[in-house]
Amino acid sequence: MLARSEAYQSDIAVLMDPETVLLPDFISALSYAHELDRDWLLVSSSVEIPSFPFHWDETRHFWRQNNGKRVRFGELQKMISLRSLQSNSSEGKMIMAWNNIDMPLHCGVLPPFLYQRGTHNQWIINEAMSCKRRFVFDATSTISSFFLGNGETRSDNISELKTRNWEYIGNSHLGQLYGSFFSRSYTLPKLLKCNKRYMFVSASDRSSDLSIPKGKDLGFRTREKISACISRTKSRSLKLDFVQKDEVVPPLKFPFDLESLLPLVADKNRTVVLSIAGYSYKDMLMSWVCRLRRLKVPNFLVCALDDETYQFSILQGLPVFFDPYAPKNISFNDCHFGSKCFQRVTKVKSRTVLKILKLGYNVLLSDVDVYWFRNPLPLLQSFGPSVLTAQSDEYNTTVPVNRPRRLNSGFYFARSDGPTIAAMEKVVKHAATSGLSEQPSFYDTLCGEGGIHRVGDEKCLEPETNLTVHFLDRELFPNGAYGDLWLKEDVRGECEKKHCFVLHNNWISGRLKKLERQMMKGLWEYDASMRMCV
Repeated sequence: MLARSEAYQSDIAVLMDPETVLLPDFISALSYAHELDRDWLLVSSSVEIPSFPFHWDETRHFWRQNNGKRVRFGELQKMISLRSLQSNSSEGKMIMAWNNIDMPLHCGVLPPFLYQRGTHNQWIINEAMSCKRRFVFDATSTISSFFLGNGETRSDNISELKTRNWEYIGNSHLGQLYGSFFSRSYTLPKLLKCNKRYMFVSASDRSSDLSIPKGKDLGFRTREKISACISRTKSRSLKLDFVQKDEVVPPLKFPFDLESLLPLVADKNRTVVLSIAGYSYKDMLMSWVCRLRRLKVPNFLVCALDDETYQFSILQGLPVFFDPYAPKNISFNDCHFGSKCFQRVTKVKSRTVLKILKLGYNVLLSDVDVYWFRNPLPLLQSFGPSVLTAQSDEYNTTVPVNRPRRLNSGFYFARSDGPTIAAMEKVVKHAATSGLSEQPSFYDTLCGEGGIHRVGDEKCLEPETNLTVHFLDRELFPNGAYGDLWLKEDVRGECEKKHCFVLHNNWISGRLKKLERQMMKGLWEYDASMRMCV
């Protein structure tokens, strides 16, 4: 958001929530700030109003009361001022404005914050003050702005973010990992409104230290009026977390394990989307994450196969846990299908899924090379209990999708119920003694060797656990070889015509070939150089 704001050619850049309603004094404050002879950053917190008692007239130029009487600007200001005394302002609805020059607002590296998930605005303000390149001031008492809410008490204290979900916690953690954000309160210089005049007032010495814009000469009588106004104004400060630059930053060891992450990540149906990745696939992991975020699927979870992936994921704000039993010495470029490395890595997936199922959560396992066009969870959950839905790896359009060993263990949905857990235990046990990857173990265990437990052309029934395996429609869930989709000039267009949910980037050997194919076909969502979703 900041990069896009700074990219526009304008004298002043403003970043604010689209639900915020601004009154005309916002423009007055900006005009005054623009006359400053130094670089500046203006911040202002908006007030939450449960219900707005006025309505637009037919010209949409004025607000009117229910009796038809036109609402004056002063009445709106009074309503906002009264509300600001009764409730806390929202950090998420903060307005930031600055003179738009080449110099950034912060000195250090901008964390990959999620917008509107807390901490990000306060981090920017804190860093701008720490850099000491800009005059940073709080214009909350001058700018009249509000947003409609439900009247519930809001809080942006980091300790209380832990009661929300992972996205809020991730932002607060990123704020502590990057820059100087830690724990101290700041009082910013205020832009006060007194006697219909605007002036900057230093919080450290409100009686004498006045930062006057160039060309403005305040006489003795005016200064006297300002002092009287300031004496009647209550001191207000923005609470910012701060740490001295010379303090030691703690090592990047996250306090959350799988058991504590699950309730923070899972959706209302107790479902998580799980992916497992090593460091060689970190960029593909991020492209996968960016795509899920674009589709508004926040309930994903990452299992790191190595410490490098774990540290990388922490710095990206991802909900990640480390598998201490993951295979070591994973090859960077030679961990493709059929390799010994691939065989060792895949067995981590079924073991992790089983653990999550036993903890009472449903799992949609998705490899990071699966590109999502739409959110498949509503459809997959509609199959009901005791049904495991999985992608078919069959590419021949003239044969059944449930042919022997055509179950793709890189995309499947498993419910946390008795039959599914019992069947997954059999899969994990079979894979542990197999010299192959886990994928043959899935089919041989659930559909029987040679497919003896097949039912029709798209199902299997495991007789001991009574679990049904449903092979997904390849038109909606195509694998990498089905229909030659990856050979099409416009892969996205072809898949959208079919109403695909996902497209697997498999049936191709090698990490670099996967990356090249996905990027060249326009199914890539992450800019590694900027560390941001595109």
